[in-house]
Amino acid sequence: MKRIGLLFVAGFMLLSMNAQSEFIDSVQFELAKLYRVDYPVFKKGEKIEYIVHYGFVDAGTATIEVRNEEHQIFGNDALHVVGTGKSKGAFDWFFKVRDTYESYIDKDEVIPYLFHRDVSEGGYEFTQDYAFYHDKNKMATHKNTTVDVPYGVQDMMSAYYFARTLDIDRYNVGDVIVMQAVVDEKLEPLKIRYLGKETIEIRNGEYKCLKFQPLVQKGRVFKDEEDLTVYISDDKNKIPVLVKANVLVGSIKMELANYENLKFPLAKVH
Repeated sequence: MKRIGLLFVAGFMLLSMNAQSEFIDSVQFELAKLYRVDYPVFKKGEKIEYIVHYGFVDAGTATIEVRNEEHQIFGNDALHVVGTGKSKGAFDWFFKVRDTYESYIDKDEVIPYLFHRDVSEGGYEFTQDYAFYHDKNKMATHKNTTVDVPYGVQDMMSAYYFARTLDIDRYNVGDVIVMQAVVDEKLEPLKIRYLGKETIEIRNGEYKCLKFQPLVQKGRVFKDEEDLTVYISDDKNKIPVLVKANVLVGSIKMELANYENLKFPLAKVH
């Protein structure tokens, strides 16, 4: 049951926290090939809520939002984005989850300046704080250490918002998109394969989606490197509609439950 908290992480990032480090040498090359749209994808006040299932049981909730706030970080206009996850019902009795992820990201470039992580999962607790100095290719940590990072590196929250700015129309089915991010003070490549378009049905309706497969490390949490599937709305918002994961201890699913203040109409069929 100690792996349940990983779903909240997977939900926030839409990527695996078990990235394959053997690809790290190719990340800089791959980053140069990323295509982005030329319009803002999200706005202040956007809030998206999810229900988390473990097997057939509703195990928790997750929320991702862009706070309606004004911020200047290191002299730049920044947005405050926050992701929270918590267990519910019977799960809250024997494995309580209270996770918070916060990032202050550049309004235009969608790169992080400050990151905070507060984790409480079944009695296991820790916090992390990072400050990114992109002009110096440095990151300062809560441990008073400095880490060398490439320009444009993402954190666990900003990676989700940056991914939404990618121009998927310029990718072919089967293409693997690579981003670079800091996970637990280490530079990790985040690789996600585009699988095409699919219409799916969840509890609250039917949606036109883009299908992706984050490549994960098998053995520790997942049985196979293709055990995580993400469905993103096929519209300009590109929000997660459904996340499915097959893990060593069962199956986990996260479904879109509610949303507000999206910038564009959502690709909902009915």
